[in-house]
Amino acid sequence: MTRLILIRHGQSIWNAENRFTGWTNVELSEKGKIEALEAGKLLSQISINSVHTSDLIRAQRTAEIIMEHNEVSTDYSTYFDFRLNERNYGELQGLNKKETADKHGAEQVHIWRRSFDIAPPGGESLKMTAERTIPYFIEEILPELENGRNVLVAAHGNSLRSIVMHIEDISSEKIVGVEIPTGIPRFYHYNDGIITKNE
Repeated sequence: MTRLILIRHGQSIWNAENRFTGWTNVELSEKGKIEALEAGKLLSQISINSVHTSDLIRAQRTAEIIMEHNEVSTDYSTYFDFRLNERNYGELQGLNKKETADKHGAEQVHIWRRSFDIAPPGGESLKMTAERTIPYFIEEILPELENGRNVLVAAHGNSLRSIVMHIEDISSEKIVGVEIPTGIPRFYHYNDGIITKNE
C-alpha cells in the first residue's frame, strides 16, 4: 500500500505576526522550525520516494527539515512548482489581518478568506487556487502513487485545502471550513486506484 503525506509548512514569520502572506516569500519562524522538526521525527521511519513542494521558501524549508531527519529515505526526488503555492492574497499580502478587518469590516475579510469563489482584491479565490493545484496533483503526484512511490507534499493551507477537497470529495461549501494546521502531517493510503484518509 502506497502512502501520501500532506503537510502544511511550519509557522512562518508572517503567520506569527498575523499577516496575510500569500505568495510573499517569508522564512519559517523559530516555532515553525520546531514544528517541521517534530514532523520530521514523526515521519523518520517512513520511506519517502518523492517530495513535492511549492516555489516558496517556507514550504521548501519545511520539506528539507523533514527529510534531514528521515532515517530510511536514502534516494528520493524533490520537485518544486508554483502550482503548489499558497493562494495569492493580492492587495492584502503583508497586511495585518486584524487591522484589515478594522478597515474593511470583519465580515468582508471573512468573505475574502473563507468563501470558495470570491477573491480578495488582485488575488485568488480558493476556486482559482484549485484550478492549478488539482491538475498538478492529477498530472504529477497521482502517477507516482500509481507507480508505488510514497509521496510527501509540503505546501500551504489553501493549496492543500483544495487538494484535500479533491481527494476526499468534499463540497465547495464544506471545504472552506476545513482547517489545515501548520506542521501536522495528514496521512493517506493509495491502493488500487483509491485514496483513503488514514485516521
